[in-house]
Amino acid sequence: MKHLESIEAFVEVVQKGSFSAAAAKLGVSASHISRQVATLEKELGVNLLFRTTRTVRLRREAEPFYAECAAALDRIRAAEGTLNQEHGRLTGQLRVTCATSFGQRFLGPFINEFAALHPGIEIDLFLTNRNVDLIEEGFDLGIRMGKLEDSSMLSRRLCDRSEFICGSPGYFHRHPVPTSLEDLSRHNCLRGTNDFWNVYEGGDRKRLPVSGNFRANSGDVLLDAAIRGLGLVQLPDYYLTGALDSGQLVSVMDEFHDPYSGVWLVYPNTRFRPRRLNALIDFLAERFDAFSPAGALA
Repeated sequence: MKHLESIEAFVEVVQKGSFSAAAAKLGVSASHISRQVATLEKELGVNLLFRTTRTVRLRREAEPFYAECAAALDRIRAAEGTLNQEHGRLTGQLRVTCATSFGQRFLGPFINEFAALHPGIEIDLFLTNRNVDLIEEGFDLGIRMGKLEDSSMLSRRLCDRSEFICGSPGYFHRHPVPTSLEDLSRHNCLRGTNDFWNVYEGGDRKRLPVSGNFRANSGDVLLDAAIRGLGLVQLPDYYLTGALDSGQLVSVMDEFHDPYSGVWLVYPNTRFRPRRLNALIDFLAERFDAFSPAGALA
């Protein structure tokens, strides 16, 4: 195929976000990758990438071309695998993203187990509390928390997830226990990356604005702050189970819990999905089916 090497270079640049990272993946020089992409652009008569001194980004008009090229490369690699793999051995790369704490506590060990079973697969696990754009950033699979928003992505529910509003006995010794959503405006609410808490009232899910003098992008830090009596906190059950069982924290306003929250596998809706991705999706679904993140911390 005339442009196969150039297309592979182009796809890797988009997925890795730089010429140097793509070169490292393919085992060639960055200048070679740059020449391959430039040659492809010249042959096609189209600029495929925005280039600055710091970043490389796919042009919007080139997105359909990239999607088809990436899918075609996956099909070619899968075809090669049918010839070279022994006993159905899986190969290729999988890029997975997940929220930091959930990934460290629960997903990471399962990913490690999967990697041990399939040493031919190259796994890139990226933990971040940022809402990653799977297609834009070249990820095969994402784990999403809460209520799944409408999306063009495919999804599969992994497990239940409940969020609790809690405070320490010491905090409630100094402040009245809230009984309504309006009461929260009179409390010091410990915040994460958002300025709202998710609540459920009258059959509707709402984002309730909250405020306070403490913010952290770590659930563990917020948990410790709540135990120390700094304020109220809303966190998922898998953070709180131990503190609730020990009496370090007390759950309040349970009638406002969202009953439809969960943990989800999310992946692009493409015509071709590699066997390695299907294998990981099935593996994680099986592991989480017999596993309760909240119960794991009890």
